[in-house]
Amino acid sequence: MTEQTTFTSIAPAHPRPRVRRRVGGRALLAAAVLLGPPAGVVAFLLAAALRAAVAPSAVIGVAAMVLVTGALALPGGRLAFRRRGRLAAALVTGATAVLATLAMAVTFFRPLDIPAAALPAQNTRYWQLSTGSRIAYTLTPAHGRARPAPVVRLHGGPGTPGSGPDDLDRELAADGFDVYTYDQLGSGRSQRLKDPTGYTVARQIADLEAIRRRIGAERLVLVGSSWGATLAAQYLAAHPGGVARMVLVSPGALWAPEWEKSGEGELWDRLTPVQRREMDGLENRPRLIAWSLLMAVDPRAAHDLVPDEEIDPLFNRLLSTVGSAATCYPERPLHEASSRSGFYSNQLTSDDALKVPDPRPALRGTATPALVLRGECDYKKPELAREYRDTLPGAKLVQVRGAGHVIEAEQPAFYRAAVTAFLTGRPLPPSP
Repeated sequence: MTEQTTFTSIAPAHPRPRVRRRVGGRALLAAAVLLGPPAGVVAFLLAAALRAAVAPSAVIGVAAMVLVTGALALPGGRLAFRRRGRLAAALVTGATAVLATLAMAVTFFRPLDIPAAALPAQNTRYWQLSTGSRIAYTLTPAHGRARPAPVVRLHGGPGTPGSGPDDLDRELAADGFDVYTYDQLGSGRSQRLKDPTGYTVARQIADLEAIRRRIGAERLVLVGSSWGATLAAQYLAAHPGGVARMVLVSPGALWAPEWEKSGEGELWDRLTPVQRREMDGLENRPRLIAWSLLMAVDPRAAHDLVPDEEIDPLFNRLLSTVGSAATCYPERPLHEASSRSGFYSNQLTSDDALKVPDPRPALRGTATPALVLRGECDYKKPELAREYRDTLPGAKLVQVRGAGHVIEAEQPAFYRAAVTAFLTGRPLPPSP
């Protein structure tokens, strides 16, 4: 009997369980490194939203990052390295926490380090108002006996005051007006609020009414530029008996919600390529990314991260970079002396302006004489200025040739002549 030999073919083996464990473990370690830092950022923002200060929020963020990284790294280390799994997990967790914290320290938490410009010299005085606001102002007294209604200048922005008394103030004083130029709350030399959500349109109106009472005037003559014109109209709607005359220069929206979708006209659309590059260089900073996330969550946390003394110089630099875009010739430098601008006042007051009631029904019932000046190449839409003329009974609109949004800088002689003529009852000069 012949013995037969049987050959059994050996099929290729499946990957060994040890290989699968190592691959899965290393995938978990990679996930720990990738998911830990974002979890820390989310925890940081949630803590800030719950009104925690920046330092405690940062500690909470780091703790969340360590927990998430460790929770994934521990099973990953055991699968990938078995006996040395805990050590591997500890090393991955520690290295991720240290590197991520160092990266945030040199990016998000590194100060902007933009030096503040020197403030122009002026004879500054201060009011401590009944509203709680400490307001810086200057007074250019009338020559001789003062007229009964003093002039109060309202700067634009919000939050972007000028350098104090100018040639218009002096000409008005020569015509018998006491002229008050003040820095609105949150700008210039005036008080900065610890809680930036306190910057509202209502607070600015209340401050102006408190100023009227403080100087003992029955009525005021208001000269407002850009946002200052909006504030003047809002004040007139709230206190119709408190205004003798108004001059509204390059006015912003009479009621901002009406223009929220279509836009009022954007300065940024007129930037030259050089200005756009410089602006991008100022804005594209990691710290401002963290700041913008916090602003969306809670402006108080954003203010805690980037305080006034840090962001106001950046705002000033930005305004000086793009300022000429507000003129008829954006490519020509614009040399305008200005005080310290207030960034949070600008942002929060502008946001609040989208929530205020419509002042136009009240304004249609007023009888205050008003002059509206608009430059022919103002970046603001012409419909904005026309709405003031059509809403305020008897208001007169004058288009100024050869001027954009800053009429006082581009056509200074006409600007002063038109304002003084209107306030003293003389015929208006012809437009240049």
